[in-house]
Amino acid sequence: MSDDDAEALGELLLRVARTQRRRWRDTLAPWELSPHHARALRVVVDRAGTRLSDLAEALHIAPRSATEVADALQARGLVERAPDPTDRRAVVLTPTAEGRRAQEEIAAARAADTRDLFGRLDAADRAALARILHALTD
Repeated sequence: MSDDDAEALGELLLRVARTQRRRWRDTLAPWELSPHHARALRVVVDRAGTRLSDLAEALHIAPRSATEVADALQARGLVERAPDPTDRRAVVLTPTAEGRRAQEEIAAARAADTRDLFGRLDAADRAALARILHALTD
């Protein structure tokens, strides 16, 4: 493979990733959440009783940033904070009913958008793309 071919493939992959990120931001617009906050909400809903340190680890961010994310979600009424029953020095996050509802709606909207995006490919091309992407994943 020539350097030009490799560079062109890399650029195409980046364009697809940017397209998917833009679509994801657009999908989240009705909830007025950033992709970062939506990922955090998903973590809290999937792991009710999530410590802030676990949220930071799941999102690959600093603990201070996890506190800011939790503050934003709490201000929106999507999560609640409580002392960790096993360690009163720690705080755990649990989703509110509104947080669970929003997460369900967001997941459905994202699934529909993903089906739309990859629906441009036939089944054989989707299978080939999945195989190729798996081969490129660390």
